[in-house]
Amino acid sequence: MLIGRDKEKKLLLEALQADGSRFAAVYGRRRVGKTFLIRETYQDQITFQHAGYYGGGMKEELFAFASSLKEYGLQAFSIPKNWLEAFELLKDLLRNSKDDKKVVFLDELSWMDTRGSDFMMALEGFWNGWASARKDIVLIVCGSVTSWMINNIVHNKGGLYNRLSFRIHLQPFTLRECEEYIQARNIVMNRYQILMCYMIMGGVPYYWSFLKKGFSLTQNIDRIFFAREPELDHEFDYLYASLFKKPEPYIKIVTALGKKRAGMTRAELLKATGSTNSGNFTLRLQELESCGFLRKYHSYGKKSRDSFYQLMDNFTLFYFKFLKNKPSDEHFWSNQTNAPAVNAWCGLAFERVCLEHVPQMKEALGISGVLTEEYSWACSRDEEKGIFGSQIDLMIVRKDQVINLCEMKYSSNRYTITAKVDEQMRGKMADLKTVTGTRYAIYPTFVTPYGITENSYAGNVQSVITAEDLFR
Repeated sequence: MLIGRDKEKKLLLEALQADGSRFAAVYGRRRVGKTFLIRETYQDQITFQHAGYYGGGMKEELFAFASSLKEYGLQAFSIPKNWLEAFELLKDLLRNSKDDKKVVFLDELSWMDTRGSDFMMALEGFWNGWASARKDIVLIVCGSVTSWMINNIVHNKGGLYNRLSFRIHLQPFTLRECEEYIQARNIVMNRYQILMCYMIMGGVPYYWSFLKKGFSLTQNIDRIFFAREPELDHEFDYLYASLFKKPEPYIKIVTALGKKRAGMTRAELLKATGSTNSGNFTLRLQELESCGFLRKYHSYGKKSRDSFYQLMDNFTLFYFKFLKNKPSDEHFWSNQTNAPAVNAWCGLAFERVCLEHVPQMKEALGISGVLTEEYSWACSRDEEKGIFGSQIDLMIVRKDQVINLCEMKYSSNRYTITAKVDEQMRGKMADLKTVTGTRYAIYPTFVTPYGITENSYAGNVQSVITAEDLFR
């Protein structure tokens, strides 16, 4: 059953009704459900489908492509020697098809584009020289190596420049979509448990598919990650190896970022990873960002060259904290209730979930229609200037001259604002005004699963966002 994805499904179905041929690219993080979306949308309307083979050479890729052609009905042909021949055979298959609209689905495109092959030239020739001139072709190309898809298809500067009819950057599920997913599978979890599961797995449908009915959340987490032979064993290695031909430099970057709560500058990353300041390092950062593993953000009032990079992938964060040196206890998660290490991780993971649900937070604040920009911000202590020293993980800066200064606090009950927390919040507001000189109104905003306890300090808070709001 296809959960959510209504806009994406509508775009794909509209391609079937279009007067002419259509060419679309679908890309996004590995395991996010790209292939499932296309198969479920088109089902038996796919005339030809093929997926590239990970790690294969040109010869192996062409043999696999020929096998797919045979499977879909092409007869009496020789294995193609190159991609030009392969796409000529695909044309023959499509000419013989009686389908009104001939849907061609090429999956994991980057794996087909092996070094030294003529794949991209052949693909360009297939579309520009043949398919685009017809009225009955729907060409859908897909890939998990998001950076490759963006550079070679979406932003192609050669023969495929500006040829896409539309593109779909498939995002992970939101909390609400994860709730719909488990309900469709008759798995019973309350929203607090769904939030916890999201903190571990993010919105990656593939990971959620391992949850089993009849098990508690903690039992499921033990079974999936900590059992003697866990169902997602070695997932970290598979994930990065499948996305990057040489994953080690990328793993160095996410490892360094996994040690820093607020992120790191480019200079700090270069030092931490022992990398050379080069275009290759820039490309790796861009690729990790495009794949959704990290975010690049600017500190409020600073220039773009002062950008920070922050690890965002929930599963990767969980891996570094608990799985890299996996404990021998097969019931580790069940036995870790209120353990200090888990509580520390909860605070970090909850922040990431909030940063992934800013649109829902804006809706809860009633500012969905207001143009905003999101920042993090920090300053060092300077007693002479009366600066306390502050770290702000999220500021929603609004065009109506208001700043929502968001404090994201994880708690399994209502969060209680103490005198110390209140003092810290007032110090952050004072620092922000002193250092940046902003004249915007600053609204203290607390984001916490169950809201805040009503006490003498609660009245200083302008807005409260709860877990319920994040499910909007």
